Amino acid sequence: MRKLLVILSVVTAFSGLNTGCKTTQTTVDTTTINELDLDRYLGKWYEIARYDHSFERDLVGVTATYSYRDDGKIKVVNAGFKNSLDGKYNEAIGKAKQPNPEKAPGKLKVSFFWIFYADYFILELDEDYQWVLIGSSSDKYLWILSRTPQLEKETLNDILSKAEERGYNTSKLIWVEQKTQI
Repeated sequence: MRKLLVILSVVTAFSGLNTGCKTTQTTVDTTTINELDLDRYLGKWYEIARYDHSFERDLVGVTATYSYRDDGKIKVVNAGFKNSLDGKYNEAIGKAKQPNPEKAPGKLKVSFFWIFYADYFILELDEDYQWVLIGSSSDKYLWILSRTPQLEKETLNDILSKAEERGYNTSKLIWVEQKTQI
């Protein structure tokens, strides 16, 4: 009994320290879109900007291509070049699903490793499906994707304003080099 009390005391102390160490927490609005025509969303998207994270570090010319799989899930192919547009080609193939398409069509789950899924939240989507702002349940991830390798300045500024209104720090975005459209 005494050992159990000691263990509980230590666990309680550490859990108190853990919550006490959090000084500030950024809160972002992760509300997703209410409607999604998945058929229109599929296809190739160019990564315009992203927050830095290890799984895309130093990649340029990044694209995400979505298509249907035979099992009804979505095939995801993320591709890019290491360090330069002439660099080593990297490709990651994964899958995505819509856990609740009726109630939350903009909340998807994406997996690139076995059964482990991550949030893929469609925060903002152009009515013509020409650009999209992607986030997750965390404020650590943010992407701007476009159907073209570049966006017009006015459109980009509008997207950045939408991200800032949601509480994202757009100064942390990394601008992804893309080949110019021919």
